[in-house]
Amino acid sequence: MTKLPKLAITIGEPGGIGPEVAVRAAASPEVRSVCAPILIGGELPIRKALDMLSLPFELREINGPRESRPDAGVIEFVPAGHLPARFKRGAPTAGGGAACYEYIKKAAGFAVDGDVHAVCTAPISKKALRMAGVAYPGHTEMLAELTGARRFAMMLVGGPLRVLLVTIHAAIRDVPDMIKKDVVLEKILLASVAARMLGIAGPRIGVCGLNPHAGEEGLFGEEEIREIAPAVRQARRRGIDASGPVSPDVLFRKAFTGETDIVLAMYHDQGLIPLKMIAFDRGVNVTVGLPIIRTSPDHGTAYDIAWKGRANPASMIEAVRTAVSLRP
Repeated sequence: MTKLPKLAITIGEPGGIGPEVAVRAAASPEVRSVCAPILIGGELPIRKALDMLSLPFELREINGPRESRPDAGVIEFVPAGHLPARFKRGAPTAGGGAACYEYIKKAAGFAVDGDVHAVCTAPISKKALRMAGVAYPGHTEMLAELTGARRFAMMLVGGPLRVLLVTIHAAIRDVPDMIKKDVVLEKILLASVAARMLGIAGPRIGVCGLNPHAGEEGLFGEEEIREIAPAVRQARRRGIDASGPVSPDVLFRKAFTGETDIVLAMYHDQGLIPLKMIAFDRGVNVTVGLPIIRTSPDHGTAYDIAWKGRANPASMIEAVRTAVSLRP
């Protein structure tokens, strides 16, 4: 019998849908057929989620992946973080933000030490992190610091699309000043790394323009001429099959039809809107550039439906399956 890889799943923001989708994923035959899932989080929210969902699984506490002995009908977890017995549900709290950080820190440590193949993280709340005094805008930046990564990027995978972002969580008014040749080149290089993780040989990387019609030769902005095109030329000199800048409405069509392997988008919504249009329930976030494999579902905490048994675990399940398939 083939030994399955171990995978750490953090339960995310306890007041949101994180515990529910994490538990559903750990119990899913789709997940348990490809890996040995280990939940990372507090016993209280995990047990409450199990009870709410009436899942017929025993909950087993272990100290770490080395003790894991996955059995049918058992969900294993490593305790982390601390929550009061009556933790608030359906809203961000300082306690939830602090607990999330502890979950992520423990899971990242297991991955760095090679005790798990990968980490899959349930959604967290940026507001809860701020309330707890945790100074990170999100998972990506937090994991980069915890693992010592200096160059990293967010890539979204869904259906036939693979989209890597130049800027992530930034106000639109700030984006043009962040589009610099060196930054764009770095992200093209990381797109090449992402292709290797996905097992794509000789990847074709398409680079979006920032402005309408990719600037129309400077009529609608000069970022394409001054920053993006020079980065593409430099990447090509390094042997990378990069093209652009191309108008996003054209480039995403080429990616959808298989003519481009990875799209490099300039900002968050430029990349996420087309991806979520075709893979809303199955989108996966992959952090590229870390010394570990990390994925997450492409959705948030969904406080409005939290703890009502209504959360769809499809994206979380897909995130686990993707993590198992990725190469370090």
